[in-house]
Amino acid sequence: MTDNRQRGFTLIELVVVITILGILAAFAVPKFITLDTTARAATINGLAGSVKSAASLARGMSMASQNATSVTMEGATVNLANNYPDATLNGIAAAVNVNTASGGDFTFTAGSSTVAATWTKNGAPTATSCEVTYLPAASAGATPTISAVTSGC
Repeated sequence: MTDNRQRGFTLIELVVVITILGILAAFAVPKFITLDTTARAATINGLAGSVKSAASLARGMSMASQNATSVTMEGATVNLANNYPDATLNGIAAAVNVNTASGGDFTFTAGSSTVAATWTKNGAPTATSCEVTYLPAASAGATPTISAVTSGC
């Protein structure tokens, strides 16, 4: 005797599964949409921490070597102003050593003793509102001003 029953899913079972997947997708998609914004903001905050650390390390090396004009960090000469890195390409940018080459994560704009250096996140919707700024120490004994803006990330 043979068993003529077929095995498989009914149409109702398939509709229920597709409906459940649709409901799950409706809740999951908005969470994944904001992940790129959150990731860019986290990258900016991480870079701000790296800039603070690099500036502090350069100051410590300057004080230890008693050289107020330059120090060598990871094989790169870092120019100093008031015992902290200046805002030029050979200053804080050399101390931080982040990928700013074409196609890299950031675009670096050098500053001066009174103009802040900036790292702008490539790919941000509003680039000027997704950046880290570094204003060098204004005088001996002062500290540099480092700020992160993530509102446009």
